[in-house]
Amino acid sequence: MTSEIISSNELSKADPVFGQNSFDDHEQIVFCNDKDTGLKAIIGIHNTVLGPALGGTRMWDYQNEWEALNDVLRLSRGMTFKSAITGLNLGGGKAVIIGDAKTQKTPELMRRFGEFVHSLSGRYITAEDVGMETADMDTVREVTPYVTGISQNKGGAGNPSPITAYGVFMGMKAAAKFKYGSDVLEDKNVFVQGIGNVGEALVEHLSNEGANVTISDINQERLEEVSSKYGVKIYNGQDIYNEAMDIYAPCALGATINDDTIYKLQASIIAGAANNQLAEENRHGRILQERGIVYAPDFLINAGGIINVYAELENYDRQEIMRKTENIYNTTLEILDNAKTNDLTTHEAAFNIAQERIETRKRENSK
Repeated sequence: MTSEIISSNELSKADPVFGQNSFDDHEQIVFCNDKDTGLKAIIGIHNTVLGPALGGTRMWDYQNEWEALNDVLRLSRGMTFKSAITGLNLGGGKAVIIGDAKTQKTPELMRRFGEFVHSLSGRYITAEDVGMETADMDTVREVTPYVTGISQNKGGAGNPSPITAYGVFMGMKAAAKFKYGSDVLEDKNVFVQGIGNVGEALVEHLSNEGANVTISDINQERLEEVSSKYGVKIYNGQDIYNEAMDIYAPCALGATINDDTIYKLQASIIAGAANNQLAEENRHGRILQERGIVYAPDFLINAGGIINVYAELENYDRQEIMRKTENIYNTTLEILDNAKTNDLTTHEAAFNIAQERIETRKRENSK
């Protein structure tokens, strides 16, 4: 306990929640704290017009709580539009757990987090994200049914990462078709930034197609492992954004397209798995458009993971999962053509379609 309480005047100046740009009319934000397990988590429920808010739980060692709050707000908002544009009857939600997943994550902590999820009575359904594994979702399932991405031997759809990567690959090929007139990626220079589970699966698809792949990650051991496995190059330079490349695939954390990088970037296409790749969606989307760089909207092409876990709720099979994920190719082409025809950024074109679906459902619900 602490005796120091921020005065109401100071708190109003801080605008800690409603004043955040990323707040964007969230329906609910839940702060979860448990002294015994050390759990400090935030659940963001952005919108439930289309259905319950589904989105993964990320465990990350944030520098401070404001950083964690901003991340969960941006991520949960993105999930709303990801589900909407993919045609799923789901809303947008996300959770973050503050801490180092390698040293602070315990079964007790995950079960306690699951109890907080359960207290929301299904308004939020959790899943796997950065810092989480399928086994963690199995642990959460011990205390709540409101979790997806559990092991296949427990009746779940399993690890969503391979399906996420396949959707990104489909979106990348569509962007190549739009930019180059062909979706063949053979001999294209592709830089994959972030070699987690999704990044590695994307590298496998690209390698199989004959692309020239260069990988980057903060984990040197991981880089060497993936490089050896797929015969791809490791980036050893100082500034990846200054490197000549055809396609930039950000697959780690978001906001890598920002004021510091956007004018340096040499790529013709941006297509990756990371969420919220544009630090400022409208402004940076317009700059990319002006520079002739094709941006495949992240919340569209990385939707394979949510398609995969949605199967657990709707009971459709692997074949249907793959069909829906492959359709990301067609949707991406439609979005890129729409943006060109209507002089919109690709983000605006995708956002407008997603928002219209939400507004249509809202009107239907009000009748």
